[in-house]
Amino acid sequence: MEIVQTNGLDISYQRVGAGPPLVFVHGAAGGARMWDPQLAGLADEFTVVAWDEPGTGRSSDVPDGFGLTDYAHCLAALIEAISLGPAHVAGLSWGGTVVLELYRHHPELVATLILVDTYAGWKGSLSEDEVQARVAGARQMLAAPAQEFDPTLPGLFAGDPPAEFLPLLEATSADVRPASLEKQLFTMAETDQRALLPHIAVPTLLIWGELDARSPLSVARQFEQAIPDAELVVIPEAGHVSNLERPEPFNQAVREFSRTHPPAHG
Repeated sequence: MEIVQTNGLDISYQRVGAGPPLVFVHGAAGGARMWDPQLAGLADEFTVVAWDEPGTGRSSDVPDGFGLTDYAHCLAALIEAISLGPAHVAGLSWGGTVVLELYRHHPELVATLILVDTYAGWKGSLSEDEVQARVAGARQMLAAPAQEFDPTLPGLFAGDPPAEFLPLLEATSADVRPASLEKQLFTMAETDQRALLPHIAVPTLLIWGELDARSPLSVARQFEQAIPDAELVVIPEAGHVSNLERPEPFNQAVREFSRTHPPAHG
């Protein structure tokens, strides 16, 4: 892991490979390690970067008053600090919401968007009843005694998690900070980015698990209709974490899209 500093925060990240820049942004209760199959599988052709957002991994804790725009500014600072922009920028679930906010404030750093099993915020993609149910579930999870805290969100996989990734999932769950998860989930509940989508002016790839129960294909269709230059790839037999459940077709979709839309600087 390497470190950059911005606004008094340490931001840790992994960087492998050489070629056009490809930045991966993890979901809630995640970290850079959730992109291990992409770091390994795409470094032959791309400079692949995965960060630990503030409040995760080796990055600093989230300061008081930190909001969605602050996550976006920190991601922009990372891209600028290691001279990657404009880059292909991919975000999964909560990470896709962060990536959309990056595009809102720093479009010059984004060559393409890759939105994976994500939301325009929960408020922007789900019914009010569903948002309230998720908020209630999050409150219950976060109220558990420390020894019983389990940050595993329901419905992440279509079936059992792939056996080869169980150690990674266990290590990632053990590393989750309750205050960070609270910030991520409650920010999602309050966010509605639908008005931004028609103004996205870069090529956009939507990657969705066919059996995603958390952000179903109906949400993908909303994105596909709202974003002017969007294409949808559905990963068969995959759930919400399609990059882990079916890494080979996921990586191939990213590779083909990124080859077709190289960043302007090379």
